Amino acid sequence: MIEFEEVGHSYDERTVLDGVDLRLAERRVAFVGANGSGKSTLARMINGLVHPSRGRVLVDGVDPVRDGRAVRRRVGFIFTNPDSQIVMPTAGEDVAFSLRRQGLSKAERQRRAADVLAQHGLEGYADHPAHQLSGGQKQLLALCSMLVLEPDVLVCDEPTTLLDLRNKRHFVDVLGGLRQQVVLVTHDLDLLDDFDRVVVLDAGKVVADDQPAAAIPYYRELIK
Repeated sequence: MIEFEEVGHSYDERTVLDGVDLRLAERRVAFVGANGSGKSTLARMINGLVHPSRGRVLVDGVDPVRDGRAVRRRVGFIFTNPDSQIVMPTAGEDVAFSLRRQGLSKAERQRRAADVLAQHGLEGYADHPAHQLSGGQKQLLALCSMLVLEPDVLVCDEPTTLLDLRNKRHFVDVLGGLRQQVVLVTHDLDLLDDFDRVVVLDAGKVVADDQPAAAIPYYRELIK
């Protein structure tokens, strides 16, 4: 359960979130809204990347502001540009790097990295130079580097922005098969038909919150 309790946030004198009150228990939740609507700021509060100016956020009852380390063990985060998350020369090394604090042997880290790569479409790429992967493969690598830590929640901040349509659909299909609760920030409305819930933000407020069949048409009318 992810809870936002009367959450507000300001950058200097500019208010970007105002009175957001949500309880998210569904497995697939999307945040949509125009640029500047506050959706990415709201998503980044889930694992403590941004702290609310007012109100609070809870992840399974834990406040990211008070205990960020505990929340980050539960919550993985995927950014728009996978290059910002890839830190090691090869795909296998990059995933294994995520396990560096787990007290595992090098061989065990390598084995787990190879397993998670194979599970998500990158079998045989453990020794491949990470920055020579395609855009879609890089985003899958960023995903694998989070999944190897076995989080309970995965927050994805516009992860399909830099992908072509084929890779967008593949990435969202992979998300659909995960056991984790997924919170997806996106402009790609056509990818959300199978989601459980869509939250529409406008000028820092929640203006619609429903199943895709109702929330997406509302948003399309809003931005006409």
